[in-house]
Amino acid sequence: MNNLLISLSFLVLLLFPLTSAGKGFPHDILEDLVEDLQVQVVEEEGDEFEVLDWPSWESARGNKVLVNVDAFGAVGDGVSDDTQAFVDAWKQACSMPKSVLLVPQGRRYLVNATRFKGPCADKLVIQIEGTIVAPDEPKDWDPKSMRSWLSFYNLTQALFQGNGVIDGSGQKWWAASCKKNKSNAVTIDSSSAVRVKGLTFQNSQQMNFAIARSNAVRVTDVKVSAPEDSPNTDGIHITDSTNVVLQNCKIGTGDDCISIVNGSSNIKMKNIYCGPGHGISIGSLGKDNSTGIVEKVVVDKAFLRGTTNGLRIKTWQGGSGYVRAVRYQDVRMDDVSNPIIIDQFYCDSPKSCQNQTSAVEISQIMYRNITGTSKSEKAMKFACSDTVPCTRIILNNINLQRSDGTVETFCNSAAGIGYGYIQPSAECLSSSDKDKIIIQKKQEEIAQTSTEHLIHTEL
Repeated sequence: MNNLLISLSFLVLLLFPLTSAGKGFPHDILEDLVEDLQVQVVEEEGDEFEVLDWPSWESARGNKVLVNVDAFGAVGDGVSDDTQAFVDAWKQACSMPKSVLLVPQGRRYLVNATRFKGPCADKLVIQIEGTIVAPDEPKDWDPKSMRSWLSFYNLTQALFQGNGVIDGSGQKWWAASCKKNKSNAVTIDSSSAVRVKGLTFQNSQQMNFAIARSNAVRVTDVKVSAPEDSPNTDGIHITDSTNVVLQNCKIGTGDDCISIVNGSSNIKMKNIYCGPGHGISIGSLGKDNSTGIVEKVVVDKAFLRGTTNGLRIKTWQGGSGYVRAVRYQDVRMDDVSNPIIIDQFYCDSPKSCQNQTSAVEISQIMYRNITGTSKSEKAMKFACSDTVPCTRIILNNINLQRSDGTVETFCNSAAGIGYGYIQPSAECLSSSDKDKIIIQKKQEEIAQTSTEHLIHTEL
C-alpha cells in the first residue's frame, strides 16, 4: 500500500507544478516527493567510476615501463622547446602496455600546442611531477592549433596524476582579447575511464581544464587557479560528457569555477571549494536558438567565497531543450553576490538580446541545506520565461542572510515549493489555481485509499 501511495504522490510531482511554499501538502507526501526526485538525479553512493584502482606510482614503478621525457631530449629549462621530446615520449608510452610517461620534478618544460592521440595500450599512466608551461607569446603558436594547447584524444583507462603544475602562461592572451583567439589549456576529448588526480592547473589562456565528448571521468584532489580578472578562464568545463565525478577540488578563477554545458548528464561534484570566480554554473545553453540538454547533476558539499554567483543555471532566449533533475545540497556561501540564481534571460552580448518566446525548459531543481551570506539584496532569483516557466523547484532548509541589510527572493514564472526553514521567504513561487485544485483532489484520493501513516521508503 505504501508503494502505491508513493507512486501516486510522485505522479503529482511529474504532472503538475508544486504549490507555493508547501501550503496544503502533507509533510509525509512532501518527503516522498523529495526522495523520488533524489532517485531521479543520479545513481548515488556506488563507486561506479572507480575503474582505475591501480597501485600508486611509488609502489608500481617496479612492474611498469618507465618512459621519461628527458630520455627523448627534453631539456626542462623553461626556455628550450621540448615539444618534440614530449611527442616522441608519448608515442613510446602509448604503444606499450603498463607504461608510465614521466615528467620529472624540479624542472620546467616548455611545450607548444600538441594533440596527444590514442588509442593507447592498456592502463597508461601520465605521471606529472614537474611543471609544463605554454609559450607566453600567442603569436608563436601554430595557427592550426589556436583553440587547444594540450589535447588528449581517444584514451581509455588512462591515469593522469602527480604533484606537478600545468601552466598556460595566459597573461598576454588575456590582455589581447576577451573573446577571440583563445585556447583551452588541457582537454580530455572523446575518451573513457580516465582519472585525473592531484595536479594543479593554472593561468590558462582560456578554460583551464575541459572534459569533452567523454564518459566515466573522475577528477580528484586537483587545484585550479587564475587571477580574478582573467577573462573566460573557467576552472573545469564539462561538455557533451556523461558520468563525471569532481571531488575534493579547489578552484579560483576569473570565470565559472565549474561550467556544465550541452549534452552532459550524470555529473557529480563533491567537496568543492570555489572562489574567486563566477560560481558553479549549468550553461549557458540555447544560444543562437540552439538546443541545450543537461540532466542528473548533483552538487554535494561545496563552499563558495566571494564569487559573483553561487549556484547558477543560465540559458538564452530562443533556445530549446531542458535542464532537469538537479540537486544542490549542503552548500555554504560566504559573501556571494547571487547565491541562488536561475536566469532564462542570459545575454552575454554588447547589445541587448531580442525577446523570444521559446526557451530551454528548467524543471526538477532541488536546493537543500544552503546557508551563508549574500552581497546582494536578491539572495534567490528565479527569472524564468513566461512561455516556458520553471517548474518543480524545491527549497528545503535555506538560510541566506546579508550583513548590511535584508534579503529577498525574486520570482518570475517560477513554480515550486519550500519547506523547512526558508530565509528569505519563497512565497513568490507559484502555481495556478487549477493545479492547486488537481493536487488537492489527488490528496483526497490518497487519503481515502488508506489512513495509514506513510513510511519513508528508500527507493
